[in-house]
Amino acid sequence: MKIEPFGVEQWMNAWETKCTFNLAETCVASLTLAELMQMAGQTQNMPADLAALHMTYGEIRGSLRLRGLVAGLFAGQTAENVLITHGTIGANHMVYQALVEAGDHVVAITPTYQQHTAIPRSLGADVTEVPLREDEGWLPNWDRVAQAVRPETKVIALTNPNNPTGALIDRAGLEAVVRIAQSVGAWVLCDEVYRGTEQGEPVPSIVELYDKGISTGSTSKAFSLAGLRLGWIVGPHDVLDACEIHRDYTTISVGMVDDYFAAMALEAKDAILDRSRLITRENLAVLKDWVAHESKAAFVAPQAGTTAFVKFDVAMTSYDLCVALLKDTGVMFTPGSALGVEGYVRIGFACEAAVLKEGLSRVSEWLAKQA
Repeated sequence: MKIEPFGVEQWMNAWETKCTFNLAETCVASLTLAELMQMAGQTQNMPADLAALHMTYGEIRGSLRLRGLVAGLFAGQTAENVLITHGTIGANHMVYQALVEAGDHVVAITPTYQQHTAIPRSLGADVTEVPLREDEGWLPNWDRVAQAVRPETKVIALTNPNNPTGALIDRAGLEAVVRIAQSVGAWVLCDEVYRGTEQGEPVPSIVELYDKGISTGSTSKAFSLAGLRLGWIVGPHDVLDACEIHRDYTTISVGMVDDYFAAMALEAKDAILDRSRLITRENLAVLKDWVAHESKAAFVAPQAGTTAFVKFDVAMTSYDLCVALLKDTGVMFTPGSALGVEGYVRIGFACEAAVLKEGLSRVSEWLAKQA
């Protein structure tokens, strides 16, 4: 099976260890294990619990404890509707393997995480992209989505909150995509990895609105624990059964230690998500103020997530701009070209506040020197 290179991951692999100010990171500032244990009230129990763990495979679908906690993030779901995976990236990959075959049709709302276009194409599917537009607030035009759908459409794929723009589809928008999907019997795969980082009120999950809705997510972004490499699929039993067949050939299960710490995090979800919302809201205010005072930068402010899509008035490609900034200032952004959209850069604003402020200050100094 041939697949196109993963633009964002190749960019990150090439540069993230070489920068001084990483404003390309998409996770809310990572927690240490000590911080996690303190927030969960487990500083005394954890060493003994870990010492007692048998290093076996454990429950293949994920521990009942963890699956129940994930289900608790969604209305109307149970542990039986949850499959634990190696991150959202593993979750998305398995869903496509389980649902999509050569000759199928997939509609993907773009820009998006490249998995949602590259994987179905690698499986032989015909993928129709429906581009988001800045002048529409980076929100889907549902008439264009409806026009892209065919009687044979198998999956409609989207990210909500959107990666990279931070746009957030509200309940009415999600109900619109459900109606479109219902008209042809299509699945809706909603990558909800940034759920929990809303700037305002949260919106429903797709699994709360549609019986053929599938949600993927993880502990990486809002839970600040990317190092666990732990995610999930929430959806109908038959989809999870099909995904599990594919996983038996690859990862079998997640690690016992990862499962243990993920359960600890979800039991402390209120404290962790309060922390994440505080960071993303305060840092977005910093970014908004910077854009407002930076004559060469403009953006549609994100409504959720940890990233913003920013346009710079500089006569360079996004790739050349990002490389120049790295070399001259140590600041790392992600070029829009790595996400399939030229003319923008993705800025991750959920890092430590001091890093964000100093990084943006250095970018302003650099921009002031450009003709």
